[in-house]
Amino acid sequence: MRGISDNVHGVILAISSSIFIGSSFIIKKKGLKKASATGTRAGSGGHSYLLEPMWWAGMLTMIIGEGANFAAYAYAPAILVTPLGALSIIVSAVLAHFILKERLHIFGIVGCVLCLVGSVSIVLHAPLERKIESVMDVWYLATEPGFIIYTCVVVVLVIVLIFRFVPRYGQRYMVIYIGICSLTGSLTVMGVKAVGIALKLSFEGKNQFKYFQTWLFTVFVTIFCLLQLNYLNKALDTFNTAVVSPVYYVMFTTLTILASMIMFKDWDHQNATQIITELCGFVTILSGTFLLHKTKDMGNSPTTSNILLPKTTKDTESKPTGETPKLMDEV
Repeated sequence: MRGISDNVHGVILAISSSIFIGSSFIIKKKGLKKASATGTRAGSGGHSYLLEPMWWAGMLTMIIGEGANFAAYAYAPAILVTPLGALSIIVSAVLAHFILKERLHIFGIVGCVLCLVGSVSIVLHAPLERKIESVMDVWYLATEPGFIIYTCVVVVLVIVLIFRFVPRYGQRYMVIYIGICSLTGSLTVMGVKAVGIALKLSFEGKNQFKYFQTWLFTVFVTIFCLLQLNYLNKALDTFNTAVVSPVYYVMFTTLTILASMIMFKDWDHQNATQIITELCGFVTILSGTFLLHKTKDMGNSPTTSNILLPKTTKDTESKPTGETPKLMDEV
């Protein structure tokens, strides 16, 4: 009975976390809009949003959500909590539709569904992580050749994106900003795990802050979190929130699972069915991401509106006499 009770607490905390995190995207976006009216936009390199109370309200909402998510893992297994994080995409998309008037068209809905299905498939069939009992255990895994190579690749890609692609294409292609956030995020999660283990063991009376590795992980997490925050703000300020949220979730989740598999060598205990299912889930995620990215501007397109919504009498009357609607011309 205790296990069932713990799972219920974990589910409640995970759902609450998704509501808070999904809402934070909308609150921060409204704060960014207000800040851009009086200063330089975040997408153009400005930081006037730091003086905007609504942006800080969004940050507080996100912190509460992340805290609830962290607590959920203390009650329920990751295989139960992680998939529920996808609910934040739905919350963000729905609120953006009604509050920010960023219309989520039918193709966007299909893209979200594909992203969710693919992410859930990967998470549900992902192997269990090994038990970690000390910060030194994490340090040992983090300094093995495989994870060092992954870290170097991520750092190089992030540097190239920041200094070469952001100045040229950052305002045009959302995947550049989100890519920076997701790549650094995959490493940040590994650092957060180390810091979380240190705090947990320290509270149990086994002081982990006597090791310099604990402080190194803490500094690492702080720097990467600030980097993610900066480019996530640029993405939110420049592109449609209903698209930023799911694409960020998909890329971040995929890269985090990849980093975890490399670091903890989870594939050693997987069978062929699990591996094939994960590959199918990954392909589904790519399909959903592609659909979201290629159709992100269709919500405000007059042609798309004509296709997705039936024409009203008012729309027909507004046409000049003798002009045939474009849709009819195409037919």
